[in-house]
Amino acid sequence: MLLAPFLTPHPMHIPDGFLSVAVSIAFWVVSAIVIGIALRKTNQTLGERQVPLMGVLAAAIFAGQMLNFSVTGGTSGHLLGAAIATILLGPWPAVLVMTSVVSVQALLFQDGGILALGANIFNMAVVGVFVSYAVYTLLTRLFKKQAWGIIAAGFAAAWSSIFIASLSCALQLALSGTSPANIAVPAMGAIHALIGIGEGLITTGALAFLFAARKDLLHIGEANPSGNQGILIGGISIALVLAVLSPLASSHPDGLEWVAEQRGFLDVARNALYHIIPDYTMPGISNPALATILAGILGVSIVFGVAYGIARAEKHVKAQTDSQR
Repeated sequence: MLLAPFLTPHPMHIPDGFLSVAVSIAFWVVSAIVIGIALRKTNQTLGERQVPLMGVLAAAIFAGQMLNFSVTGGTSGHLLGAAIATILLGPWPAVLVMTSVVSVQALLFQDGGILALGANIFNMAVVGVFVSYAVYTLLTRLFKKQAWGIIAAGFAAAWSSIFIASLSCALQLALSGTSPANIAVPAMGAIHALIGIGEGLITTGALAFLFAARKDLLHIGEANPSGNQGILIGGISIALVLAVLSPLASSHPDGLEWVAEQRGFLDVARNALYHIIPDYTMPGISNPALATILAGILGVSIVFGVAYGIARAEKHVKAQTDSQR
């Protein structure tokens, strides 16, 4: 049944142990370089509207990722969110939004390993964002930015972000010697091609709503200073509703966990070195549904604060730079 029992979201990201130390360090370096570039580029392009929007999107994506949805064959998928963040903010602020989400998930909720965090950031905040940007930009130009074209481009961008990010993960597993490429790539690609359909539908639903309610937000990379209060209230409300609904997440393993189980390398995963709010369950709360909801609300608040704080700091630096010219 849908409503019973209440369930906690499954951890979704690469745990420590799946990747070799060398591969993990290499992707930490690559991700750190991209984040540094993103901070500089965001500083140059950040508009007033994007400050609250970065926080709101980070909070909504965090909450949305807690809601695993059943796919097929006893597995599940979850929102990535890179496409919608890229469409509304442009690629460089979207990198910072996705990095905020993935980092808080790993550091506070033990979702993904600390050593593997660089690879998780690379897959979701770099590959996911720039694949989305390339596909969406290409298709909207092709479709002349017509309404149906925006929706179709959003679906394609979202699906592609999931699919290509899964292939990136598969190649990392192969480079680490965890699973051969001829096994990991088709296995990850096949299941995430299906998960990508869910990502595409969620993204197109969000775009259709925004096209009707706030069409101005769909001009990728632009920063019009209008309606910030409405963005804050509406976005945070949606994030909190998603957090409250998080106990309804599918209990099936996510795509990576399912592949690891099917291909026999699940047991190489290492437990986290510490636990703060593991598996999105607030410690000390006996009711599992309430424990998950409270963990979700706390996560939404923290992720919003991190992303909003980064945006506000970047805006302040930009204002200082402009005043010195």
